Amino acid sequence: MRYKLTFVVGLALGYVLGTRAGRERYEQLKKSARQVAQNPAVRNTAETAAQQGRQFAGKAYHTVSDKVVDRVPESVAGRVRSLKDRTTNGTGQDDWGTSNT
Repeated sequence: MRYKLTFVVGLALGYVLGTRAGRERYEQLKKSARQVAQNPAVRNTAETAAQQGRQFAGKAYHTVSDKVVDRVPESVAGRVRSLKDRTTNGTGQDDWGTSNT
């Protein structure tokens, strides 16, 4: 999904930069993109996807850290434990430094 989105964005950017239609067509495309971005359904979907991504990343982080902590030197394991404790104490931020909203 991410690669398809990247491809579409690249295609659109290439079209905008390479088009010979001029400023008028550019403004028309910009207005259309703004309307799509401000659509409540699109915004809700993007927020939901971001929240699910943060949850998945957090679960993956904890799973990996639990498995890796047994196989690394104690100094590194202590750092992993302290990071894990910091994120589970209800600081309001996830493992990536963003809010959980």
